[in-house]
Amino acid sequence: MEKFIHPLADVKTSFIGSGTRIWQFVVILPGARIGNYCNICSHVFIESDVIVGDGVTIKNGVQIWNGVRIGDKAFVGPNVTFTNDRVPRSWRRDRTPLETVVAEGASIGANSTIIAGCRIGRYAMIGAGSVVTHDVADFELWYGNPARKRGYVTREGEILNLELINSRTGVRFLLSDLGPVPEI
Repeated sequence: MEKFIHPLADVKTSFIGSGTRIWQFVVILPGARIGNYCNICSHVFIESDVIVGDGVTIKNGVQIWNGVRIGDKAFVGPNVTFTNDRVPRSWRRDRTPLETVVAEGASIGANSTIIAGCRIGRYAMIGAGSVVTHDVADFELWYGNPARKRGYVTREGEILNLELINSRTGVRFLLSDLGPVPEI
């Protein structure tokens, strides 16, 4: 599948993977790396030192600043805000951006804010409108302002409470390196 770049997008990088779709009013600066089969929706801005893995969806209105790394199959909801400096001052130009990581399969809900330097673990889920100020471990569910751990989530997206029970089905899960798995 051939990549698609909308004629109203301003894409200055040559690192765009096959099958990736980039929609209107997207700006991608030189040096940014976008993987295969991504969907970059309208009004997205991506700075030059950003890496986006394969199969990532970035919804409308997201700005991604230098130092952000987004893993394969991650989802970034509409209007998510990434910050790039914990102590911003307009006159300080010598700062190296903190690395912010959104690991494989993680999902970030609409209008969330991710503070610079945070790591969102594999298949973790951030609820809409959250402000993430600390690292989130693999398979954890966080939401709120500030965001706090509220439960767990499976690879498939099943929500579990802090006791690893799916309150809808009553099934208890065990936490493994592969994520929560049903108890036998």
